[in-house]
Amino acid sequence: MTDIFMIAKNRWAEKGTDMFKIKGLEQLKKKTDELSSFSQAIDGEIANVSFDPTDPVSIEAAVQQALDAIDEKAIAYERNDWITSLVEQLKESVREQIMERAAAARLEGNTE
Repeated sequence: MTDIFMIAKNRWAEKGTDMFKIKGLEQLKKKTDELSSFSQAIDGEIANVSFDPTDPVSIEAAVQQALDAIDEKAIAYERNDWITSLVEQLKESVREQIMERAAAARLEGNTE
């Protein structure tokens, strides 16, 4: 995060003291505020999807529907690299969860 916290050192000649100015705090505050807003937007249910656990096309359609819902909530924050990174992790997690639920449903169906 060196690009956010650039420290400029200025000398006060008459006092002989050093003064440090931190630049980028506004950008940091904006990113933090956006992250807070995005977190509230995705808190709870992101998407309600259904699928046939035996049909790969149905599973993939459910995954895509969930990913689209995430993208829709994140579109306003596409310039915030913190959120774009979080979105990618969230998408991976959602995909894995749907695949795991499909696999579990198939196993459950085989034991009945």
